[in-house]
Amino acid sequence: MNQVKVIISNDQKETKIPTGIRLLIRRCCHAVLEEEGFTDNAEVSVRFVDNETIKALNTEFRNIESETDVLSFPLGEDGKFDTNLDTGAKLLGDIVISVPKAVEQAEMYNHTLQREIGFLTVHSMLHLLGYDHEDGGIEEVRMREKEETVLTKIGLKRDNSYYMEDE
Repeated sequence: MNQVKVIISNDQKETKIPTGIRLLIRRCCHAVLEEEGFTDNAEVSVRFVDNETIKALNTEFRNIESETDVLSFPLGEDGKFDTNLDTGAKLLGDIVISVPKAVEQAEMYNHTLQREIGFLTVHSMLHLLGYDHEDGGIEEVRMREKEETVLTKIGLKRDNSYYMEDE
């Protein structure tokens, strides 16, 4: 695999971004591209926002008037991407993560914030590459399997299963 430029910006003040998160995001982006056999140079943007900002973006771009954890804005379609004319890198798109929502979900799912942000990054990278789970079915299963494969490879394996025993 060639070079991957990950541009990370923090546009929220509510939550301090823990040390190592930026490196983790870069590792996640690299791992997804490696797993998918993506060999071109690539650029991706990751932006941290608050719940108010992600709700506004979700309303504007998806007509869903509620907060969400992450949004993906792909710049390519069917494996064809715009190219940065200065660097030759493929412009994959933008990832927007609600940090407060990620904190909330990490607590809800009883795992670390690192695991949650890693999951959201991997999930969004797959969207940037054309994967979709909105209609459920086999596409959703395939995407979940790819997410877990990548997360396991970078050391963020899920600690528990989706199965919950009756009490």
